Amino acid sequence: MNPVLPGDHPDPTLLRVGNDFYYCGSTFHFNPYLPIYHSTDLVHWEVISRVLPSAKAGWVNDRPSGGIWQGAITYFYGSYWIYFSAGGQWFCKASSPAGPWSDPVQVKSNPATGNLGYDNSIFVDDDGKPYMLIKDGQKVNRIQALGTDGQITGTVINMDWVNAKLQYSWAEGPVMCKRNGYYYYFPAGDVSGGQYVLRGTALTGDSTKWERLGDFFKPITDAKAGFRRPNHIAAPFQLADGTWWTIGQSYEKYEGNDWSGLGRQTSLYPVLWEGDRPWGMAPTTQPIIKPLLPRSSVPWRSVKTDYFDGGTLGPWWHFLTKKASISYSLTARKGWVRLMPDTNRTHLMQKETDHFYSVVTKVSFRALEQNAKAGLYLTNGNQKVIARLYLGYEKGKKIIFTLDTATRSATNLAGDIIWLKLQREQHLLTAFYSGNGKSWVRLGEPISAINLDKEQPNFNSWVGTSVGLFAEGKPADFDFFIGKDGSSPLPAAGYSNYFGVMATDSKLGPIVTNTSTLGGWLMISGVELGAASPSAIELVVSSVKTGNFEVWLDDLKYGKLIATIPFTPTGPDNWKIFKKTLTNITGQHDLFIKFPPGTPNETFVKNIKFLTK
Repeated sequence: MNPVLPGDHPDPTLLRVGNDFYYCGSTFHFNPYLPIYHSTDLVHWEVISRVLPSAKAGWVNDRPSGGIWQGAITYFYGSYWIYFSAGGQWFCKASSPAGPWSDPVQVKSNPATGNLGYDNSIFVDDDGKPYMLIKDGQKVNRIQALGTDGQITGTVINMDWVNAKLQYSWAEGPVMCKRNGYYYYFPAGDVSGGQYVLRGTALTGDSTKWERLGDFFKPITDAKAGFRRPNHIAAPFQLADGTWWTIGQSYEKYEGNDWSGLGRQTSLYPVLWEGDRPWGMAPTTQPIIKPLLPRSSVPWRSVKTDYFDGGTLGPWWHFLTKKASISYSLTARKGWVRLMPDTNRTHLMQKETDHFYSVVTKVSFRALEQNAKAGLYLTNGNQKVIARLYLGYEKGKKIIFTLDTATRSATNLAGDIIWLKLQREQHLLTAFYSGNGKSWVRLGEPISAINLDKEQPNFNSWVGTSVGLFAEGKPADFDFFIGKDGSSPLPAAGYSNYFGVMATDSKLGPIVTNTSTLGGWLMISGVELGAASPSAIELVVSSVKTGNFEVWLDDLKYGKLIATIPFTPTGPDNWKIFKKTLTNITGQHDLFIKFPPGTPNETFVKNIKFLTK
């Protein structure tokens, strides 16, 4: 089920080397810059390195919408290369995508080539010769070879005719592939949609050798599709079984339900050929058959749990400023991360990936001044709409939850070490706190996050929402960060992948039922079960028949069956909890719930929850 890279993953480029696939894209102001994702099946992705630390990027600004654009990953002349734009074109190179990566080198231009622009990509021809696809402004589209030193060389191939009449809006993010002797040139319209394709008989600037084929993606027939205008695709590529694929970005938006704030999310699309004419599969809400590639043991891409037990910070974290990237410590207090702000706020963040989750932290912080704050943080791309759940001081020690003009607060009677939980159920955020991590107190009514989640001016500065930790005024220690708490109710409708089921509305909110007589299944990604095994799992079920649910971790075939949960008839629209004891399961997992065979719309699941001892 798309997107395979949920959350903010703009301007995707993709490189295939043997049985490995690597993704990189625009970082903007998030640092360390240019995370490299790796996959073996094009569905499950993990960050394996970050190309450019902030210490080597002194000229790059922290401004939302600024920073680093492009992140074009490629391989030629025996090395891996990342080309990016930040006040000009630059590259870093490495012998492995896992790094270490070289210091950045600026690409030199000349009067004939002109400004090297942004959102460029690299095309490697059949003979191994690399070319930079240059894009600057609306009317400059050019191609030029690269030498063994990574610099442009030879004569520029002028393609300015491609968008001379603004046929393709900005004609940006161009990529190329080759098939049956034809060159295919794919320009994107702009950040919000439109993807086009041209076909040429030679790598030339002669427009008579090229044919405009029109839109790349097939027309949408699924009225419910939310990712409706994919573009900025990576160059299409062929697998060993003859199938072709690409990845592309799009904002998520439904009628009356805007999730543009998550940023440009990246999806996987089959590429179909009608003769020598390529078509990208139309976006759909339905699951698609994945590529015929070896099974991956990597979990689905989601927010990661971290107990801060290692000596280095995991590559899934990012910072909103370069100053924040040096304002933390993993050694000041063993097993904790310490955030050390100066007079400003400091953060430790991940890209938000879901519509349903509960993030949890344990914070050690003594707030005695008005400007002292520490806790959970959620911000949109332009950092104008911010949710904070924190320990603070307002005429006494308080626990405070704020978003826009809304505030919830309570007197802190639990002390200076407190558990905080921020629960998202679509556009509603609810805050909780606890003095022991087991019994929770809700901090007032939920607050609407619509203003956080919707499209903001300038496309939210072209980046998506981030969730994580923050401190202001004085240092704060955090024992852990849980990305999706399994001991909190997990709405079944929050699935990341599925087959043979559907989400529907009820008087209790969204619920899930099977649509297949074979039963169907749903997968909730990145569920944290804790360092100590939960004692039981419970499902909130409504059914008119008897049956069994199966609960698996990580995979329905190769994973672990942890529970078979019998259920009995509850009657229509009546709900009952069914549970099963558990032993010896810990850590963060993708959670699969398998429905029993039977008539569709007879059995429903509302929530899943793991019980702690």
